[in-house]
Amino acid sequence: MDLKELSVLGCGDNTVEMVEVDEENFALSNSSAADAAFDAVIGRIEDIIMEEEFQQLQQSFMDKHYMEFDDSDENKLSYTPIFNDYVDLLERHLEQQLMDRIPGFNMTAFTHLLMQHKEEVPGDISDMLLSFTDFMAFKEMFLDYRAEKEGKGPDLSQGLVVTSLSCTGCKHTGSTTGTS
Repeated sequence: MDLKELSVLGCGDNTVEMVEVDEENFALSNSSAADAAFDAVIGRIEDIIMEEEFQQLQQSFMDKHYMEFDDSDENKLSYTPIFNDYVDLLERHLEQQLMDRIPGFNMTAFTHLLMQHKEEVPGDISDMLLSFTDFMAFKEMFLDYRAEKEGKGPDLSQGLVVTSLSCTGCKHTGSTTGTS
């Protein structure tokens, strides 16, 4: 069985190329090149999900469907096609953007590497990618979005404490900040 591995070509070059590697030699391959290529792909994914186009796709989709979701233990049958449409829309966009930016990019090969390096993936990227494969993470994302839209998000002001960073010996016009 052949696998594809990502490797970086050139010194200081941003080019990432897919290289055929057979399974037996996969573990023996140059891990630093594979690690650098993996990091490059993760960097590109971060770029893509921060771009206006991706944000608009996700926002529009969530705006269209968030009212369907409620915080009950029972999952509605209607969730499944929404989940499938979400995965199809955003995964297709992400894959196309990666293919445009990384010649020869292969999502299947990347997914294989992602499973091996999942502890190294930043939380926001991991959460977004998880929403493509984990239905409960997807549902939670919609419930959080709905709560935010309805103004029911968590009130973080209760845990905030404001502390002055000014020193007690500093002179301020009109008031003192220290205690005597």
